Amino acid sequence: MQAIVCVSENWGIGLGGDLLFRLSADLRRFRALTLGKTVILGSRTLKTFPGGKPLPGRRNVVLTRSEAPIPGAETARTREEALALAGGDAVVIGGASVYTLLLPDCARALVTKVFAAPEADSFFPNLDVHPDWRVASESGVMEENGLRFQYVDYVKA
Repeated sequence: MQAIVCVSENWGIGLGGDLLFRLSADLRRFRALTLGKTVILGSRTLKTFPGGKPLPGRRNVVLTRSEAPIPGAETARTREEALALAGGDAVVIGGASVYTLLLPDCARALVTKVFAAPEADSFFPNLDVHPDWRVASESGVMEENGLRFQYVDYVKA
């Protein structure tokens, strides 16, 4: 299993339920890396999608405490249920509590690092200081709309 995330310099991922950054290159990468796969996400992340609907072209597993069915998605109420439903080739796509819950089960983290530090109220664990993770590869630095960023792939050490 792997995680995919876009973070700020201080590993922020969101503010007030919204993403910190919307980079078209990163969104294209996200789509390419998740299309045809199982994605695991939280119910608050699902609400941020267009129409609050699951991502098309992917099997969506939503971690939720609600008993209500979610059209177009499968639901899990526990980490164990999510892992059993998703299988080993799933991609964890957020939000913060889902990343924290499932990162120990991930072998790889695909991180887009943006060289900016806007205010944030949700964060991804800082893999640069985490003893269980190491950088496997880094792209060159790119720029879009005045924001500099790079792709950094981490693997479990």
